[in-house]
Amino acid sequence: MTSLEAEPQTSSARPLGLWSAIALVVGSMIGSGVFLLPASLAPYGAASLLGWGITLCGAILLALTFCKLSARWPQTGGPYVYARNGFGDVAGFVIAWSYWISVWCANAAIAVAFAGSIGAVFPPLTATPLRSAMCALGALWICTAVNLAGVREAGRVQLLTTVLKLVPLLLFAVVALWFVDTTHYVPFNRSGEPMGHVVQATVALTLWAFLGLEAATIPAGAITDASRTIPRATIFGTLLAGVATILACTVVLGLLPGDVLKDSQAPMADAASSLWGPGAGIALAVVATISTFGALNGWVLVSGQVPLAAAQDGMLPKPFARLHANGTPVFGVVASSVLASLLVMANFSHSLVELFTFSILLSTAATLLPYVVSSAAWLRTGERNGRILAALALLYSLYALVGTGSESLLWGGALLLAGLPVFAFMRYRAATA
Repeated sequence: MTSLEAEPQTSSARPLGLWSAIALVVGSMIGSGVFLLPASLAPYGAASLLGWGITLCGAILLALTFCKLSARWPQTGGPYVYARNGFGDVAGFVIAWSYWISVWCANAAIAVAFAGSIGAVFPPLTATPLRSAMCALGALWICTAVNLAGVREAGRVQLLTTVLKLVPLLLFAVVALWFVDTTHYVPFNRSGEPMGHVVQATVALTLWAFLGLEAATIPAGAITDASRTIPRATIFGTLLAGVATILACTVVLGLLPGDVLKDSQAPMADAASSLWGPGAGIALAVVATISTFGALNGWVLVSGQVPLAAAQDGMLPKPFARLHANGTPVFGVVASSVLASLLVMANFSHSLVELFTFSILLSTAATLLPYVVSSAAWLRTGERNGRILAALALLYSLYALVGTGSESLLWGGALLLAGLPVFAFMRYRAATA
């Protein structure tokens, strides 16, 4: 079966409904970023709202574009499918390879963030680098085990963890709003740098909170009534996660002085502690732990779906296309988690910390490339009345991609080139079969 063909609409093969799809979007977007971003944005003060505004508008444009694309091509693979259908096999492979890299790199980073979060609740668990590594790997492989049990089980866990982190986050943001000290928003541009630089820097930072808005498009073959469910889940999930994240981060900026906030290792927990005592800080740390675990579970689910679609089209080795009886692409999930595990271990080796830092930068750039190509695919093949949205989404994606910096772009290009021999080998096998 190729991505150009329709997939069968059977309930047994499509265990994820609307709420599970929404949870996948929200859970993938709200991870560790919302709990750490206030510290990163503190040097810019209230001017960070400009970055939030541009990022939210760009995210909505991308969400609308993905809605159009998923309704037209409701097949497993998301951006890979759109790139291949829009520009052919080479583009499809590049995007599948790029997106897969971004996912397992992100899984390594999220697993480490989980270790940091749970360490704030139970310090002995992360008292040494080895314990921290084991904690991160434990979370990664628990999520892997959940996904190996089946897509339906992974969806249920995703729905539960999304509720457990979204409700407390919104509750904190709404209640804490009444305690905001507006003097902390003055001066508007705390950094003193030119506003153009401030906007570009804050757009790059706030983008982390919106990566994952396309998550529901990836396992399209497992979603009930995909052509209707995915657009609704993408729009609603993006708005829900975006509003919750912006509100919570902006509130924290107004609760702590900027010079204190910029050095905080747990800004949201510190803000809660300053208002209601240490118990509230621990409670927020628990929410952060649940948040990172839920994000990790969602991205582990996604990690097997993109290579699944590419392998079904003969662009990756056949093991990626094999499905377990419960519908799980076991090889893709396990391979992704093995690679993520290697990066986790690299992060806890003093000689390879820099390599792990590169993996985080690569994850951002490697995610943005599928955004660029997906927007371009709709601009090329979509209906005329939707091309303005696609053009704006494309411009935003290019702006954000350039903003990741030349170093990450060069390394990302190198990893993409490393995938071309795989593509050539698969083409050769197909030609000689």
